[in-house]
Amino acid sequence: MTGFVSFVSSGPGDPELLTLKAVDRLKRADAVLFDDLSSGPILSHVRSGADLVGVGKRAGRPSPKQDHVSRLLVDYALEDQRVVRLKSGDSGVFGRLEEEITALRAAGIPYEVIPGVPSACAAAAAAGIPLTRRLTARRVQFVTGHDVTGALPEDLNIAALADAQATTVVFMGKRTFPKLAAILMEGGLPPETPAMMAEAVSTPDQSLHRSTVGDLARMLDGELSKAPALILYGALADPEMS
Repeated sequence: MTGFVSFVSSGPGDPELLTLKAVDRLKRADAVLFDDLSSGPILSHVRSGADLVGVGKRAGRPSPKQDHVSRLLVDYALEDQRVVRLKSGDSGVFGRLEEEITALRAAGIPYEVIPGVPSACAAAAAAGIPLTRRLTARRVQFVTGHDVTGALPEDLNIAALADAQATTVVFMGKRTFPKLAAILMEGGLPPETPAMMAEAVSTPDQSLHRSTVGDLARMLDGELSKAPALILYGALADPEMS
């Protein structure tokens, strides 16, 4: 068998943030299974004639089941195809990577994982701020804003997430942030803690909204845009670094 799967991390959306290795694998692929946030200009690197299969999952929209995506990877590889599984951000950060690797291992299919620019790093860069700050933000933590049902996870470490001297990044948390913020403030996080919502990072539709945890929670309690977003809060640097 010559089938092989490359898990390619596409970064936050800007095709110029792709790594050289990512571009090489896209150009040589026989089939590309891509997430919604990895589509658009990034797919221009795929050679003519390759199969393009959208398998992205988006909250509130009909999406392929994970078992189906894993089965497609196995089936293409068993046909001796060079397969790219294209994931947004870095595939190892809330990207269901482990489940797909498990399916490949069970089928005896070789694979590689190509890292990419995490969307959290791209959001901080877009805002012109660091994720860490000397003396005030020595720790960065990533957390998902929803579980498999779409609800706020019930097993969150609230003490850690309420640490105002950490930089916390909430993935997929627009819908659940009002509830999370209420729990955090009850746990001691000041409502005036700096916060930022970054939507469609690194794309032409990018939007950065600076606020506080309390104000952002109130804003997100209303109508929401459909743009993918990250929420950062904690000891965020002022863009002027004053």
